[in-house]
Amino acid sequence: MDLDGYSIEQLRFNSEDVWSVGQMYIHVIDVAEEYIGHIETCTKATNEEPGGKTEVGTKALAEKEWPNISVKLEQPPNATKNPESKDEIIAGLEQVLEKLAHWECRVDEANPECKVRHGWFGWLNAREWFEMVGMHSRHHLRQKAKLDEKLAEAGIS
Repeated sequence: MDLDGYSIEQLRFNSEDVWSVGQMYIHVIDVAEEYIGHIETCTKATNEEPGGKTEVGTKALAEKEWPNISVKLEQPPNATKNPESKDEIIAGLEQVLEKLAHWECRVDEANPECKVRHGWFGWLNAREWFEMVGMHSRHHLRQKAKLDEKLAEAGIS
């Protein structure tokens, strides 16, 4: 999390159908919170789910890497809010890290047959949802370099 080099103007700058750096961080935080909720659901579940992962999900989780493709969400980029401040991003990321630390040792105690379905990757258990938080975050950090290029092109400093 290298936010020191950004002004709030830089964090909030976006062009065309592309997120701002701040929107990208807010998205990463929101999705991490969603996935952590799925971890909790899996750990509390008692009904086993026979469904498995999709071919894409199996490959991604084996490699511990989100496919390196651009995913178009159904909602427009401006549906993800811009942050009000750097502190909002920092607080959100710290909260996610605290929750992950809480779940890190607990996910392996969960029944691996209790799962929640991911729309693209199939049925995932608590450990797999835990891994997905990091995989999704790393996917967007690759995107950050492109967003930094847009900032430079726009001369926003």
